[in-house]
Amino acid sequence: MSASRPLVLPLRASEDVVRMRQVVREQSVAVGFGLVDQTKIVTAASELARNTLIYGGGGEVALEPVSEGVRKGLRLVFSDRGPGIANIEAALKDGYTTGNGLGLGLGGAKRLSNEFRIDSRPGEGTRVTIARWK
Repeated sequence: MSASRPLVLPLRASEDVVRMRQVVREQSVAVGFGLVDQTKIVTAASELARNTLIYGGGGEVALEPVSEGVRKGLRLVFSDRGPGIANIEAALKDGYTTGNGLGLGLGGAKRLSNEFRIDSRPGEGTRVTIARWK
């Protein structure tokens, strides 16, 4: 169940990534995350935002505080209309990159999240959903 409507932020320039990091930190504090969980979700969000910008040609992120019973968390959905990911399994492996990065972004974001889902179709774009729970 959702506690409120998602906050949607654009990811079109590096300044948007910086702003998104600040908002994710603020939202994670509001949910009640400790410093370790704040750092994990901000780091995962930063990796996914950079991927959205660099590989997806820009897009957006929707941030949404969520709750299930007494559990509280934060869900982030990154979406773009870029070229998509042809081989998701390979893209999740450390060291895999189609650019100049270290190839740790998707796999690292998955490890830093309690929930991780990726939907992508070549030519249609990519949507990555992560959640972190308190």
